[in-house]
Amino acid sequence: MKKIVCFGPGPQFKGGIANYNTSLAKAFDLIEDTEVHIVSWTQQYPAIIPRDFIDRKSKVDQLEGTGIKVHYITNYNNPATWNQTVKLIQSIEPVIVIFQWAIAVQGIPLGFIARKLSKNKHIEVIFDLHFVIQKEGSSLDNRFTRFGIKRAGSYVVHARQTAEQLQILFPKRKFIISKHFDGKADDSQTSVLQLYHPVYDMFAPDPDFDSERIKKELGLKKHVFLFFGFIRKYKGLHQAIEAFALLNKERDDVSLLIVGESFWQTLDEKKLSTRIKNNLFGLAKRVVLKKQDDERNYQPLALIDQLKLNDSVVVVNEFVPNEDVHTYFQVSDNLVLFYLTATPSGVESIGYNFFMPMLATKVGHFTDTVKDGFNGYLAEDRDIISMKNAMEKSIIHPIDRKAVASTTQEMSWANYAKSILAMLK
Repeated sequence: MKKIVCFGPGPQFKGGIANYNTSLAKAFDLIEDTEVHIVSWTQQYPAIIPRDFIDRKSKVDQLEGTGIKVHYITNYNNPATWNQTVKLIQSIEPVIVIFQWAIAVQGIPLGFIARKLSKNKHIEVIFDLHFVIQKEGSSLDNRFTRFGIKRAGSYVVHARQTAEQLQILFPKRKFIISKHFDGKADDSQTSVLQLYHPVYDMFAPDPDFDSERIKKELGLKKHVFLFFGFIRKYKGLHQAIEAFALLNKERDDVSLLIVGESFWQTLDEKKLSTRIKNNLFGLAKRVVLKKQDDERNYQPLALIDQLKLNDSVVVVNEFVPNEDVHTYFQVSDNLVLFYLTATPSGVESIGYNFFMPMLATKVGHFTDTVKDGFNGYLAEDRDIISMKNAMEKSIIHPIDRKAVASTTQEMSWANYAKSILAMLK
């Protein structure tokens, strides 16, 4: 019996990393002769961060029918729980502990836990890296990242760029990067397995979905462009709105559907506790991070009024329960990913699950995953006219969804999990 620990946010949390960690655990659970544990945070971030991270809306139990055991134990703000986490994992006696690495600020607790576990020769410590070096990040981010991930025995990445950034972060180490695990690297080398972001299967399309009826109820026109997910500055919603405004001037049959929660507007601003958190968080940002890192004043939805788009833009500005996600993908024609920076995207992965054509900027990994004219269209970075043209092309020359489906055939969670287990051989 192989015991596996997936460390990361459990299914009670919002967001892509929680979905990812849960999906990976479920994929391991389907493999014969495995026992899978999710070891999760109770609090993922410093207490001063003014945001609610708990999913309070989804009703479906993502782990129903599995044998997965979930342990909510690790509190970022309580170092005593870090040691308790180590003891818990050691008591499980796993062959693999795979950490989800997605943000630099978690470097101290994850570095502590990984360092302790790495001393056990019977545990393979793997970091699944969603990023390594943040564009426009601070030197402090890099120090947190270096401390957090350096004790891994091996790494999994979703893009070549991420693997190459490991060498930048650790210039004295020798990394062996491969798409198929070819055996353990020797003591002077570290294995890096370059895979992909698997296609989410937790958001299944409804075969009886009445697209036309729901479009009418939402007030959508013939051609629907979807922006989905947390509203963060790096996702470039302001660019999508500006590009859509240009298209809307020329056509009266287009809608932009914006679905997602404003990342920094989840708490009651009237509460004293929220005001205190906002003030402390702002002070911390000014002291240790670059000014451009503070995005709490990012308000792209204000552009809708400014550009007089109220008749053509539909906004669902809230967190969407998992069971309702399919609605917005099934009424839409193209997924808009006009990001400023991009590592492999969970939203993109959800889109592939619905065979959704992608409209993306030429940033990050999108130039690898989006083949212009085949499974989507690419726009030039920070070029609003190019983005408008990509949207227009998707109407005049629509992408064949069979082409989108063909790009996802090998990107399953089952293949992903089996590739990681092969690292034990």
